[in-house]
Amino acid sequence: MKSDIKLIDYLAVRRSIPAFQMCEPGPEKAEIEEILRLASRVPDHGKIAPWRFIVYRGERRVRLGEELLTLALQTKPDLSEEMIQVERSRFTRAPVVVAIVSKAGPHIKIPEWEQLMSAGALCFNVILAANANGYVANWLTEWFAYDERAYPLLGVGPDEKVAGFIHIGSTTFPAIERPRPELADTVTWVGGDD
Repeated sequence: MKSDIKLIDYLAVRRSIPAFQMCEPGPEKAEIEEILRLASRVPDHGKIAPWRFIVYRGERRVRLGEELLTLALQTKPDLSEEMIQVERSRFTRAPVVVAIVSKAGPHIKIPEWEQLMSAGALCFNVILAANANGYVANWLTEWFAYDERAYPLLGVGPDEKVAGFIHIGSTTFPAIERPRPELADTVTWVGGDD
C-alpha cells in the first residue's frame, strides 16, 4: 500500500482529503506506529520532544462523539438535528484520529514558541507519513481542541494544548486541486541580483 512516488512529484500534488470523505480501511496498529515513528522526525531544538500523540480508534471514537455532543449541548442546547449528527461523528469520519498534543512550556534554553512550532511540524509530518503509507489524511482542530472542558474526555492534560487532530483513512473520492497562493503575493526577496 506504500507509495513509490518521488518526493518532489508528491509535493507538487499534495493535498488533504476532507475527513467526511474518508472510509475504511485505516491503518492497523503496526502501520500507525510506523507513521508516528516517521512523523517524529521533526525539528526539535534541544531534543526535548515537547509533544505527544493520542491515537483514537475503534468503538471509543463513537463514545467520544456522544460525550462531545453532551458538551456541545451544554453550550448550545438548541443545536439543529444536522449539527447533533455532526457532533456525534467528529471522531468517526475517519478510521483513525491522532491528536498531536503540545507539552510546550518554560525551558531554560528552548523558547516556548519553538516548542509550539515543533508540534505544528509534527502535525504535518503525520499527514506526510500517512500519505507515504498509502492513506489519506487531514489536519483539523475543531472547537474541542480549544475547550478545556473536553480535555479529560480526550486524554489531554491540564498543562497541555491540542495542536491538531489528524484524521487518517482511505477514500473513494478523487483529490480535487484548490487555488494556491501566487509566489508574487507571498515572497519577499532580500538581496541577490536575479
